[in-house]
Amino acid sequence: MTPCPCGSPLSYQTCCAPLHQGQAAASCEQLMRSRYSAFVLGLGDYLVLSWHPDFLGGLTARELSRMDTRWAGLEIVTTQAGTPDDEEGQVEFKAWFIQGEQRHCLHERSRFTRLAGRWVYTEGVQFPHDACPLPGRNDPCPCGSGKKHKKCCG
Repeated sequence: MTPCPCGSPLSYQTCCAPLHQGQAAASCEQLMRSRYSAFVLGLGDYLVLSWHPDFLGGLTARELSRMDTRWAGLEIVTTQAGTPDDEEGQVEFKAWFIQGEQRHCLHERSRFTRLAGRWVYTEGVQFPHDACPLPGRNDPCPCGSGKKHKKCCG
């Protein structure tokens, strides 16, 4: 059983894989998690399909699948609307990543809408860097391993 990159307790095969294979997300949080997993796995085609075309800004699947970022954990902070009964929603999240030898955190409030009955990402507003402190040595590792940060990714 391969753990899902999005950090859910479900396996990848039962969590994000069905969405990556074409199943529609039931909520904007589910889409957010599947997009994070797609970034981890380099699934550029999925990222393009799950992005509202008016907000894609010319990015291509090839560009999105060739990023040199190592993703190291996802934390969903809050969700606002974005249920099966809504037309719009927001997900605030923190995503930890490593570029080169440095650990960083992306803290964003992402916006989602329905397009042809499916949830799609439109745009996000990033919080200042200090709004997303990196974990301390004895804090739990954001990758979801359950270990202390110093014994895992730190």
